[in-house]
Amino acid sequence: MVDVLVIGAGPAGLALAAGLAGAGAGRVEVLEREREAGGVPRHCHHGGFGGFVRPWLTGPVYARRSTEAAVAAGAAVRTGVTATGWAGPLSLETTSPAGLERITARAVVLATGARERPRSARLVPGSRPAGVLTTGELQQSVHLYGQEVGRRAVVVGAEPVARHAVRTLRRAGAEVVAVVTERPRGTVLPGVALLTATTVTELRGRGRLSGVAVRHQDGRSGWLACDTVVFTGDWIPDHELARRGGITLDPGTRGPAVDACFRTSAPGVFAVGNALHGIEPAAAAASEGAAAAAAVRAQLSGAPWPDPGPRLLVRPPLVWVAPNRITGTAGRPLLLRSGEPLTAPVVTAHQDGRLLWRRRLPGRVSPSRSLRLPPGWTARVDRAGGPVVLGIA
Repeated sequence: MVDVLVIGAGPAGLALAAGLAGAGAGRVEVLEREREAGGVPRHCHHGGFGGFVRPWLTGPVYARRSTEAAVAAGAAVRTGVTATGWAGPLSLETTSPAGLERITARAVVLATGARERPRSARLVPGSRPAGVLTTGELQQSVHLYGQEVGRRAVVVGAEPVARHAVRTLRRAGAEVVAVVTERPRGTVLPGVALLTATTVTELRGRGRLSGVAVRHQDGRSGWLACDTVVFTGDWIPDHELARRGGITLDPGTRGPAVDACFRTSAPGVFAVGNALHGIEPAAAAASEGAAAAAAVRAQLSGAPWPDPGPRLLVRPPLVWVAPNRITGTAGRPLLLRSGEPLTAPVVTAHQDGRLLWRRRLPGRVSPSRSLRLPPGWTARVDRAGGPVVLGIA
């Protein structure tokens, strides 16, 4: 029996554990299925992981410091332990080299992070040769295991992670033939061809990848000879454990639906970080984990679990918002993601035909970066009303 069981030792889970243990929340235990704690940053050897305070921190350094902070605060971080299912509302079945174990807690926090959808989930046809990777697989191969990944590579995607993939491939000695994206624009590193409004339509090769077929939206098609292709971006929350527990998932984020206090539909179960949405920077995920500590402590002290409030939905071109339940006035900005580039958009919030809020947001909006909406307008939401819908005027 533990007081708080955190599933996932990435930035959000470690920040939450450090905050809880340091505040005297009892026994705080963090389970991590990988051999080392730290999450995705362990594989990312570029800088930028310290936020505005320490932007020079590389991923491995950030991961190590986050782990050390949690342990120093008094949290127990156990690696090589996988939560496989639920044995009760606040009990989890786990497996590790030591065998099977059932752990019961007074509060459970899902900090399982997000993952890139592989080639199969993107429905790219063709053969199944070696040399087809996601960014995570690429970074682990190069940075953790020192493996060769090929000589000529194509990167699919134009989010910032694609630039990191290009750098990693170059570090491994591969020539990056092109970056391919379905979007109308994108930015990559100098010296790399950028094919916009273009889709990979087929993978070819026996044994090893020999090339990819591509098609531009105007109908032009072509062939890129390569022995490696890296699919980047297209993140999805790692929601399998939440789904097995019958926790309500949000249709936009595809992660657990939560309110501003990170409470899910299951009493006593919270969710934080990139388990909630498409990927945000490590510092943002850690900030969510730290912010959830107060609500978890309230749960431990016997605070009532509120009924789910009105749902928060989005209309295209917006794709998701988090949090996505309103049980009280939000104290933190809401994260809002668009599926296409926008310039100075006017964002509106309506409930049952009533305008709750309207504001023009300055600058350009990228599909790879979230907007941050001020939370004050949520006080005008009718808790007994219908869904609140965010859209672009």
